[in-house]
This record gives sequence, structure tokens and C-alpha cells, in this order.
Amino acid sequence: MIQIYHNPRCTKSRETLALLEEKNQEVEIVEYLKDIPSKSDLKKILSKLNIKPEQLLRKNEAIFKEKFKGLSFNDEEWIQIMIENPKLIQRPIVINGNKARIGRPPELVLEIL
Repeated sequence: MIQIYHNPRCTKSRETLALLEEKNQEVEIVEYLKDIPSKSDLKKILSKLNIKPEQLLRKNEAIFKEKFKGLSFNDEEWIQIMIENPKLIQRPIVINGNKARIGRPPELVLEIL
């Protein structure tokens, strides 16, 4: 089953979910702002995306600009920052087995179906 780390208030997240549903995919929706991923979950997601934690950050969020812009942290610290501030996690993230894509644009997730 495909998982989507989803924010229903986000246009790209809604578009990606609609695209998956159009393709008749069975989808498990994880509202990551309510059900915050654990450190272990984030590490697995990052591994499947094949990116560093800093690359998963939403750097245009006000909280990033106010608290973290211009600062440097190691991977573990960035992961902890995302757990404490889940709004900073890029969305949507779609996972299919050992593969994952960020749905920006939504069509990128078609690569892993």
C-alpha cells in the first residue's frame, strides 16, 4: 500500500492525493502534523528519498526564517528540529515500498507507482 505524508491544507498535497486516487492506488494517509513521524520514521523516509535532512526542510516557512535561517546543524539535529516543528517537513511525501518521492510537482510521484 502507498503511504502519503499529507497536509490537507496544502494544495500540492491535495493534488498529489487526487492524482494517486485517479490512478486507483490504495493510499494510507498520514497527516504528519497530527501524527508526527518518529526519528526512526524520518530516517527511513530520508533514506527512501535518498536526501539529507536539510533537503527535506520547507525553508520558506516563517518558523524556519525566524529560528533556523543561516544556522547550521548536523543531520541528527535537523531531524530533531523537524520532529519538534513538523511544519518544516516538505510535503507531500509519497512512499511505495523502498521508494519515495516528494510531490512537488505532484506528477513526480508517478515515477514510483
